[in-house]
Amino acid sequence: MESPNLEFEYGDTDSLTAELSEIYSYTEEPEFALNRDYFEEDFRSHVRGRRWIELGQEQQRAYVMRLLDALEVTDRDKRLKVARAILYLAQGVFDECDTDADVIHWSRHNVFLLYDMGIFTALLELLSMEIDNNQACSSAVRKPAISLADSTELRVLLSIMYLMVETIRLQTEDDRPEWRTAREAFKTELGSPLYNGEPFALLLFTMVTKFCSMNAPHFPMKKVLLLLWKTILFTMGGFEELQEMKVRGRERLSLPPLPEDSIKVVRSMRAASPPASAMELIEQQQQAKRGRRSRRPLVKQDSLDTYNERDPFKNDDARDEEEDGEEADSGIEGEVDPLDRDVIIQPPPPPPPLRPPTERASLPKGLPWAPKVREKDIEHFLETSRNKFIGFTLGNDTETLVGLPRPIHESVKTLKQHKYVSIAEMQIKREEELQQCPMTLGEEDVDENPTEILYLGMLPNLSQYVIALLKLLLAAAPTSKAKTDSINILADVLPEEMPITVLQSMKLGIDVNRHKEIIVKAISALLLLLLKHLKLNHIYQFEIVSQHLVFANCIPLILKFFNQNIMSYISAKNSICVLDFPHCVVHEMPELTAESLEAGDSNQFCWRNLFSCINLLRILNKLTKWKHSRTMMLVVFKSAPILKRALKVKQAMMQLYVLKLLKIQTKYLGRQWRKSNMKTMSAIYQKVRHRLNDDWAYGNDIDARPWDFQAEECALRESIEKFNSRRYDKNQNGEFAPVDNCLQSVLGQRVELPEDFHYSYEMWLEREVFSQPIQWEGLLQQAQ
Repeated sequence: MESPNLEFEYGDTDSLTAELSEIYSYTEEPEFALNRDYFEEDFRSHVRGRRWIELGQEQQRAYVMRLLDALEVTDRDKRLKVARAILYLAQGVFDECDTDADVIHWSRHNVFLLYDMGIFTALLELLSMEIDNNQACSSAVRKPAISLADSTELRVLLSIMYLMVETIRLQTEDDRPEWRTAREAFKTELGSPLYNGEPFALLLFTMVTKFCSMNAPHFPMKKVLLLLWKTILFTMGGFEELQEMKVRGRERLSLPPLPEDSIKVVRSMRAASPPASAMELIEQQQQAKRGRRSRRPLVKQDSLDTYNERDPFKNDDARDEEEDGEEADSGIEGEVDPLDRDVIIQPPPPPPPLRPPTERASLPKGLPWAPKVREKDIEHFLETSRNKFIGFTLGNDTETLVGLPRPIHESVKTLKQHKYVSIAEMQIKREEELQQCPMTLGEEDVDENPTEILYLGMLPNLSQYVIALLKLLLAAAPTSKAKTDSINILADVLPEEMPITVLQSMKLGIDVNRHKEIIVKAISALLLLLLKHLKLNHIYQFEIVSQHLVFANCIPLILKFFNQNIMSYISAKNSICVLDFPHCVVHEMPELTAESLEAGDSNQFCWRNLFSCINLLRILNKLTKWKHSRTMMLVVFKSAPILKRALKVKQAMMQLYVLKLLKIQTKYLGRQWRKSNMKTMSAIYQKVRHRLNDDWAYGNDIDARPWDFQAEECALRESIEKFNSRRYDKNQNGEFAPVDNCLQSVLGQRVELPEDFHYSYEMWLEREVFSQPIQWEGLLQQAQ
C-alpha cells in the first residue's frame, strides 16, 4: 500500500505547546496540583483576598523577591516547597486561567518577571549543589530500582530553567521593549563563561557524563538533554541564523554569495514515489510475462531515437511509467530477459494530459540545485587532459591551456563558471599558512563567540561527552534490546508504585515510549546543531567532533536505528493528548479507557520522530561527506537496503538526505545494484546537487586507492592536533621565546617550593645531586 505525502514542515523546534508538554512525563501529572497547592498556601499567607493575575507589577515583583529570599533557607523541604511555587508561576498560574492561550500568556509574563528578579542565577546555585550532593548520588547507586521520587529536587529545578530558556528564546511580535532587552542579556549570559568560568551548557554536559558513568543514576536525563539542546539552540542560533551567519562569513572572506538558499529549496521540493518493494517487483514481473504473448516485432532505429530523446523529467507521470517499466523488467536480481528486450525499446506511449496550470505554478523549472565544482576537481580534470593530449602535467596550474583542444577549453570554462569555494577550504588554507609562518603572520584573531567559548570548555573532555550522548542514543533507540549493563534512562519516568491495572500499564507503556522518543529527538537535534555551528566556526573543530563520533561507532548506531519499520516509527502514536500540558491543567480530565489509549491521536505522523529521523540522516551525511574511508564504512555495513527502505517515507527532506547517502556509495555497489534500482537513480539525479566531474552513476572512475581507514583518519587527526596545539596550547610559543643566558638572573628567580621542602632539603640534595655520578667527559663529547 502506498504511503501518503506527509505535510511536515522541518524547523528548529515543534510548536511551543508541544515543546513545553514534552518536558513533563505523564507520571508527573499529579505534581501539577502539588505545585499549585504550595503556591496557594504561601501566596494566601502574604496576599489576602486577591489572585495573582489581579496584582500590579510592583506587588508581583515584591512577592517574587520574597520567594527568592525563601530559596536561601537551609531546610531542604522548605526550599523544595518554594521551588514548586516558583515552578507554578513559570507554568502560568493555570488555576486562574480558562484556556490554553491564557496559560501560555501568563507563563510568558511570569518567566520574564522571574528572570528580571534574578531567579535563574539562584536556581543555578541550587542546581550546582544538587549535582555535587554526594549523599543523594551514593544512595541512588545503592538502590536496586530508581523512581521519580529520587530526582524530585532536580526535576523541579530543571523544569523551571527549561521553561525560562524555552519561553525567553522565542520571539513574538507583541514583545515589550524590555523583554527584547532581557532576551539579548539572557542569551549573552548563557553563552558566556559566567558560571564558575564555564558556560551553562558545559555544566549540563557534565551532568550527562556523570549519569553515563553510573555515578548519578538518579539524574533526570530527558530534562537535562532537552535543556541542553534548547540552551545551545538559544545561545548559538538555529538553522535560519546559521544560514545568515554563513552568508556573512562568505562576505567577510570575499567569497561569491551562495548559489541558493538551501532551506528554501528543500521546502519547495516534492516527495518522490518510493522505490518498489520485492513483492511489487514480483507482481510486475508476472504481469510482464503475461503480456509477452502479444509481443511486437523489433522497432526501427527512428523509434529508438524518439525513445532516447524523451526527457524523463519533463513530466512526472511519464517518468513514473518509465521507471515502473524498468523496475518490472529488472526483476529482483535485475536481469533482463533477452526475449523481453523488445518490450523495453517500444516507442513511448502518447503523453498524458497536462495537469492544471495552478498545480505546476509553484514548482521550479529544471533541477533544484545549481551544480558545484571544487578547485580540486578542475585540477584533476586538467591533469587527466594534459596527460592524454600532451603527455606531461603542470601541477596545480589551472590557467595554462596551451596544447589542449578547443572542447577542453570549453569544458574548463564551464567548470570555472560553477566553481564553489567553501568557508572550510579557506580556513584550511589559512591554517596551513599559520603553521608554516608562525612568526611572520603573528597570532590569529579568534572571535570569542558562544561556539568558540563552548568548544574551548568541551575540548579537555570532548570524547567523554560524545560517548555519553551516543550511549544515551543507543539506550533510547527503539531497535535496542534491554541489556543488564545498559544505562537506565527511565529514572525520571517510572513511578514509585508500579501499575496494577491494565489501563495503568498501557499508560506507563506509552509514557516510556514517548520518553525514549523525546530523548532521541533532543540528542539528534543537539548533535546536528553542534556539528553545523562548529563547522562554520572552524572546520577542524567540526572534524574533531566528527572523528570522536566515528570512533564511538556513530555510523553503525544510526544505521541500526534505521534498520526497523521506519514507517511505523514515524506514524507511532505514543502520546495522550488529554494528558499533555497545558491541556491537562485547564480542561476537565475525561475518563481514560484502554480503547481511547489504543486509538491515540488522529495525526498522520509523529512530528518528533520524523524530526529525529531527518536529523540523524543529516548527521550521517555530515560524517561521511568527502570522506572515502567513511563512505566505505556505509558500504561495508550494507546501508543501501536500509536507506532504500527509508525512501518509503514520502517526505521530500527526508528523501533528499537518504538519496545523498545513496549517491556517495552508488559507484561501489556494482552495476547489478544500479541496474535493479533505476527508480532510485532517477530520484538521485532529480533531487541531489550535481558535481560536474563526479562519475557517481557509472563507477567507471572508482578510486584506485586501497581502503585504508587508519591512514586517512590519522592524517586528519594530525591536522586537528596541530590546529588545537597552535590555537589553544598555552606554551605554544615556548621554542620561539627569548632565552635568558645571564647566570645571576636565572639563579635569582623565585622558585615555588612545597611548604615542607626545607625539612627534607638535605635528603633531596643527597639523592638528586651528590649521589648522582655525572659523566663530564660524555657531556663534553656530545657538545663537540
